[in-house]
Amino acid sequence: MKTRTIILLLALLMLGGAAEAQKVRFGKYFTGGTLRLDCSREGSAEGDSVWVSRWIDRESAWHGSRTQLLDPFDNGDYRVEMRDARSGRVIYSRGYSNLFREYKDTPKGRTVKARFEETLLLPMPKRAVNIALMRRDGQMRLVDQTVLPFDPSTAKLEYSMRQGERSDLEVHGDPAKKVDVVIVAQGYDDESDQKLRIDYYRMKEILFGKEPFASHRQDFNVYGIKGDAEAQYGTFGADRYLMTFSLWRLHDLIGMTPCDYIVIMVNNTTYGGGAIYNFYAVSSLHTMAEYVLPHEFGHSFGGLADEYVDEELSYSNLHRTAYEPLEPNITNLTDFDSKWKSLLPQGTPIPTPPNPNTPRTECGPLGVFEGAGYSATGVYRPAEHCMMRDYAPFCPVCLKRLEEIFSLYTR
Repeated sequence: MKTRTIILLLALLMLGGAAEAQKVRFGKYFTGGTLRLDCSREGSAEGDSVWVSRWIDRESAWHGSRTQLLDPFDNGDYRVEMRDARSGRVIYSRGYSNLFREYKDTPKGRTVKARFEETLLLPMPKRAVNIALMRRDGQMRLVDQTVLPFDPSTAKLEYSMRQGERSDLEVHGDPAKKVDVVIVAQGYDDESDQKLRIDYYRMKEILFGKEPFASHRQDFNVYGIKGDAEAQYGTFGADRYLMTFSLWRLHDLIGMTPCDYIVIMVNNTTYGGGAIYNFYAVSSLHTMAEYVLPHEFGHSFGGLADEYVDEELSYSNLHRTAYEPLEPNITNLTDFDSKWKSLLPQGTPIPTPPNPNTPRTECGPLGVFEGAGYSATGVYRPAEHCMMRDYAPFCPVCLKRLEEIFSLYTR
């Protein structure tokens, strides 16, 4: 028995050492600065290409985590990987989505090419790397789309543009150990400074008004930037869909401000908003902003899917496919074991019969309820009500993913 115990301890030590060896040591590969890539993506549902239009030295310290450099989540339609040119080792990665992914599912996007802007912020490497821009293939696997060699000793870099007027709204510590949120204020002239201060405060308090963000307030830094992000209503024909196509301008406004997530605050009281995973979120100042912003931030921060039904949308069949949706809070039962099956109470029927008596202010028991991801049939959600469906509290499945995301920025 003693011999078996020693062998087990040795095995555990070896596993721990292997796991530790997998961690990327920031100081070995990175300078501590920030590299900004302004990319162009052009195409339609028939195919697309992506390239870097501008390489920019952001002239600021790396604001992201220096310990959590590899993205553990298989989410986002795209991913950027930085690979050491000598060893081929992946030293940084993050998943994300973009507006092009939605465009190509619109009637126009199925055949008509259009060009979209993307901006990626990466830690500045010390030596030559290969930067892979990856996308999902027909089987939803991430594959290289474009691989770009980058050597900081020879690269011709532009420098950060002048940023907009900045306000430090609530700062709790080192940006490398906090979630850095930049609120970009659109539609304010010089005569509206007092209103801007009031609106900054309102939007900040809305951000921290719902769980799990309320309990993590000390894990955030919040900054304000005054400037025109060029956000407009009517994106892809949806009146309330309020988005911007000007990503490069948006990041020019932000300049050197620490930035993990962007919230565009539009000085307009018409209902509207929108968000994309690891891209940005938008909210107007409508009276419903206290619900719209947490919902949209759920998309941007957590990669959560919409759980409501809207068959009128051009992409209502988005998740009725032969493959499990990427988002953690919806399923088409293709691979439900990979979703929230382990969280279900014993004996829960799959699918779960609806319970129309569940109050709108409560999630209700966890289950597998039909109607989600814009589709009335064939796609399922974890609870009767949720922030991602009808502005109820975040359900346990969504809360779990949001809590997991915090570890990427605060460790």
